[in-house]
Amino acid sequence: MAELEIGQHCDVENCGQLDFLPFVCDGCSRVFCLTHRSRDSHGCIKVPTSVSGGESEGSSQYPCTYQGCSGKELVQVLCPFCEKHFCFRHRHQSDHECEKLEALKPRMSATQQLVKEIVDSKKSAPPSKVRRGAKNAETAAKVALMKLKLHAVGDKSLPQSERVYFQVYLPQGGKEKSKPMFFCKKWSIGKVVDYAATLASLKNDNNKAAAKKLRVCHAETGETLPLDSTIEVWLSSSENPLYNGGKIIIEYLDNECNGIEDTNSYFI
Repeated sequence: MAELEIGQHCDVENCGQLDFLPFVCDGCSRVFCLTHRSRDSHGCIKVPTSVSGGESEGSSQYPCTYQGCSGKELVQVLCPFCEKHFCFRHRHQSDHECEKLEALKPRMSATQQLVKEIVDSKKSAPPSKVRRGAKNAETAAKVALMKLKLHAVGDKSLPQSERVYFQVYLPQGGKEKSKPMFFCKKWSIGKVVDYAATLASLKNDNNKAAAKKLRVCHAETGETLPLDSTIEVWLSSSENPLYNGGKIIIEYLDNECNGIEDTNSYFI
């Protein structure tokens, strides 16, 4: 975006303040801010050309060019737009009805329009829900992992390097809502179901054709995880992975059912 070059910087060393209505010294002709406008404040050693030999240094005055104003100043107060001199009272564009004021407005309007378009384009961009949700789930799992390691139940003969911890949410309607457990990352999802059912004392009729089956469901998407896939595969998945320290859901589902619609109801 192009910047509007309005005003000038004070020539005093270590000041450099940007003044939109700078002062021009009648002695050295350099530009100064309001603080350094007097010759004493910026150490001016030149005598103004408009001062005659019999006049004192401060006797030169500059009349305001605003119609009907009789004000005068000891230093030049030039408008950077119309380049006319004004008193302190009329030095702003709006105060002296600057003839260049209308010419500036379209430039400012164009800049404002460009800013608005950029802001609107960012607002209209669709948020990445999956990406944000995955990041939140990963962060929550890291926070929960230490607590799970203290309370989780599982096969204690498993090496620490092979253990994967989950807060396992149990079928709705039971006495227990969830239970912290750990499994071997090399186990299949089918073995996880059987072992979790044993730890939580759940009825497991997965070997009966007509009965509802215990299935592991993804805590974010609600989809059932294939029984022949392994935990390790899901931990390394690029899309909707499981996290060590995260959540999984175990629920009784019909054979043709592919998942749970409302996963949030398990976490309330």
